[in-house]
Amino acid sequence: MSAEKQYPMTAEGKAKLEKELEDLIQVKRPEVVERIKIARGYGDLSENSEYDAAKDEQGFVEGRIKLVETMIRNAVIIEEGAEGDVVTIGRTVTFQEDDDEPETYQIVGSAEADPFEGRISNDSPIAKGLIGHAVGETVKIQTPGGEFNVKIIEVK
Repeated sequence: MSAEKQYPMTAEGKAKLEKELEDLIQVKRPEVVERIKIARGYGDLSENSEYDAAKDEQGFVEGRIKLVETMIRNAVIIEEGAEGDVVTIGRTVTFQEDDDEPETYQIVGSAEADPFEGRISNDSPIAKGLIGHAVGETVKIQTPGGEFNVKIIEVK
């Protein structure tokens, strides 16, 4: 048996997943079961789009429950607020490409990544290029669209 994938995340990220799991089990699952019950009452299941849609949603909800349970079970809490100028998971880094505006992201595990909220996955090309480097360094970032250089301005 192979070891399960680990999910690095902040304590805040794990708490969010636990809240989502509770909502899926306590709210979403019963709602879907009720919709299936109602749709069954419409008769012939072979042409019952409400039933099909509810069953599809049930599959999605159950799949998400399994995934979130796995992520929580295999969570590896990353310590925030480490000292020093080196980029690591859990740290917030500000970097700049040439004369562009500086960009700031917190590097987190994939389970809690949300670029629109300023959190990028440690598996992303940008994070992979930055991790292990320090303030003042210029690093080459390899992306599917090509490569570019950025200078690390701040790590906190």
